[in-house]
Amino acid sequence: MDPFYLIAGTADLLERLVLLGVRTVQLRAKGLSPDRLRGEILRAQACCRAYGAQLILNDYWELALMLGVDFVHLGQEDMDTADFAALRHAGIRFGLSSHDEAELDRALALNPDYVALGPVYPTLLKKMKWGPQGLDRVQDWKARVGKVPLVAIGGLTPERLPGVFAAGADSAAVVTDIQMAADPEARCREWLEATQEPAL
Repeated sequence: MDPFYLIAGTADLLERLVLLGVRTVQLRAKGLSPDRLRGEILRAQACCRAYGAQLILNDYWELALMLGVDFVHLGQEDMDTADFAALRHAGIRFGLSSHDEAELDRALALNPDYVALGPVYPTLLKKMKWGPQGLDRVQDWKARVGKVPLVAIGGLTPERLPGVFAAGADSAAVVTDIQMAADPEARCREWLEATQEPAL
């Protein structure tokens, strides 16, 4: 799994950053009409195909089946309704969120392609009932998931990467640190440089 996992809220931002060399990117589009959402997915899909990036679609597993997106990310609530048999039959890989031990056990029982843990640090993205997990929890999760890739998310910055990877995370997912940056392209380049160092 690529050590840098970008999450973009729009196809426009995704296109701009994939051009820089991002290889794993999730489209997390919220609050759109069905037509607008479909258009965003198709734009993201075309861009990722053109530049050799892996597109991961957040939440909308039905649209992934319809449009041929081969990777989805599902939260715990999404897992309640997702048709995992249909996803597997279509060859669609999936990553799953986890925030506590019960959620981790539930996720691992479904044999995911990765498990995400968050928020590792305080996050501005959304109000969550879970406090910051911390690096000790990252280390514990890695021991529990074994060979399943572990994605850390929540409050991450390039400066925090050494500790996150040392604790056992295989990949670092970023949303607000890039989306809210004054210059998202410049910040993305910092992430790419930080995650491509030989030590990682």
